[in-house]
Amino acid sequence: MKTGIARSQYALTASDLELLLALVRGGTLAEAAERLAADASTVFRGVQRIEKSLGQRLFERTRQGYLASEATLEIARHAERIEAELEAARLATQGKDAEVTGRVRVTTTDSVLRGLVLPCLPALAAKHPLLQLELRSANELVSLTRRDADLALRATPKAPDHLVGRHFGAIRFVPCVARAMPAARRRKPLAEHDWIAPDEAMPDHPSVRWRRKHLPKLAPRHLVDGIVAVVDAVKAGLGVGIVPLFMLEAEPQLVALSEPLEGCESQLWLLAHPESRHLRRIAAVYQHFAQAIRLPDKLKR
Repeated sequence: MKTGIARSQYALTASDLELLLALVRGGTLAEAAERLAADASTVFRGVQRIEKSLGQRLFERTRQGYLASEATLEIARHAERIEAELEAARLATQGKDAEVTGRVRVTTTDSVLRGLVLPCLPALAAKHPLLQLELRSANELVSLTRRDADLALRATPKAPDHLVGRHFGAIRFVPCVARAMPAARRRKPLAEHDWIAPDEAMPDHPSVRWRRKHLPKLAPRHLVDGIVAVVDAVKAGLGVGIVPLFMLEAEPQLVALSEPLEGCESQLWLLAHPESRHLRRIAAVYQHFAQAIRLPDKLKR
């Protein structure tokens, strides 16, 4: 089989496009099969048939799954536009009151998931009982362009130009200890406390940058793999940790040692790909997050 772009008389069908789009989004035969309500062997045979008919390889097979070529990503973009038009046509026949159905994949960080996303999901579930959410918490970036997710809630200074987004404002951070810690110990200078901090996997986190600038000689006693772990370690009484202000409001076991730190912040964005943003199931979740999520900018007394 040729690996480059080849001339072919084969005309892709609607079912071909649906299969290829599912594999681009899923990345594995099993994931694509789940999206298509089929089995992995059916997807495998379908991909082989399409590639043979076109005379070109559309995916690179790796241990991690199926990686789409540039040509396949271009096909997927056309397939998404067709998908959107089909959904609009179905909505026109069903009326605006039709139930929102389907699965929406949301990716965010561990702290945003716990502090901002989960609290607003019961209302979303009640409003759209047939909607299914797939929530992924990861500190590494997930690509919306490759369709690893449908929506992303991310801390980033600026939304990428190829995505559409809503800016929620600044995420502020505060140093905290456990409320159970005696008041006399709380009043010690920050540098004299044991510190809990994200590990080497998060070198650019605002709390890490702030600590290295303002307390350059301080070596954290406890390193953990995420901000939620910092919160949990602080609650356990292991020392001081810098946590997002929005998490402090939902954690009565924590007490702030100061006002939000100057020069320690990031910007929260809700991001989507423009080709899929208007799909009804994605738009419903996007709009709910946009209305429900609010960021505090100062301590509540």
